[in-house]
Amino acid sequence: MTEETLEPEPILEPDLAIIDPHHHLWDLRPMLPMFPEPRHRFIETLIPAAHYTFDQLLADVQTGHNIIATVFMECSAFYNAAYGNAKKPVGEVEYVNGVAAQSASGLYGDLRLCAGIVGHADLTLGSAAGEVLDALQAASPRFRGLRHQGAWDADPEVLGPPFHAPPELYRDSTFSEGFAELGKRGLSFDAWILEPQIPDVIDLARAFPDQPICLDHCGTPLGMASYTGKLHERFDIWRRNIRELAQCENVSVKLGGLAMHNCAMPEKGPAAGTNSEDLAAMWRPYIETCIETFGPDRAMFESNYPVDRWGATYPVLWNAFKRITRGASPEEKRALYAGTAARFYRIEHVLPAV
Repeated sequence: MTEETLEPEPILEPDLAIIDPHHHLWDLRPMLPMFPEPRHRFIETLIPAAHYTFDQLLADVQTGHNIIATVFMECSAFYNAAYGNAKKPVGEVEYVNGVAAQSASGLYGDLRLCAGIVGHADLTLGSAAGEVLDALQAASPRFRGLRHQGAWDADPEVLGPPFHAPPELYRDSTFSEGFAELGKRGLSFDAWILEPQIPDVIDLARAFPDQPICLDHCGTPLGMASYTGKLHERFDIWRRNIRELAQCENVSVKLGGLAMHNCAMPEKGPAAGTNSEDLAAMWRPYIETCIETFGPDRAMFESNYPVDRWGATYPVLWNAFKRITRGASPEEKRALYAGTAARFYRIEHVLPAV
């Protein structure tokens, strides 16, 4: 059975307005020959979605849920080498701004893809990162913030060499110097780390208490490689760190990313046919803990597509989220599915009138 032949689920709460605050756009096909065989499992999970641009994103968001807008998240795609090494990420923002303009043309209805854009700059440049941030802001009026991923683990099999950041990157003094440039420009920061690194984000948030930070993917619980079978064992550690991080009022959290192969929820991909009810049962302890500790006004659901395509189709993913929040009030749902994202990424103009 393949993903395409699975019996589709009825869409739950089809009128609920959703801003998807975390997805990527890329064309990995030219890069695949760079990864030697046998490829790391993370690369293998991306191959089915190696080409994911406007048409593929549009097809996913039009599968039944009421997606009103999205936010693009940097992924080292469409860099422009002609701008030099430091400023080549500007090419990604320029590309995504074109996608956003295509969506805003009106040809595709009221949907606003990439209404907010999160780009990348190397913050280890220190204060010189400010010049790159200025170039990113000039590249698009939709540019809202930065992500400089810090994911690292002592086990190289967790992510694979191409994706490992230096250890304790967020505690590096030169990184902190570059990080300070965000606040001068009113920009947000997305933090992607792995579950054992949540204390790094706690330290960063405490060092910069006025800087808006969003923890991606519930902090990325791990259930593969040397962490296989340890989700239950490490849950209390994760929950303790999440509760401590939530005490930092400048931090929000994204509810999602749990369908990545790294999390092993599910252990097999969408071809295995995991339905939204089963996914909701797996994800509920993490998502409910995040909502309880951060509150709906600092939590937002995300698709993390197409990476989370590994574990769930787009409509099933959102059905699973809606099962978890079945008992939430209308006000709480407005925040979790659209309001928090709109406020954090400053795209309130896309929200429907209440």
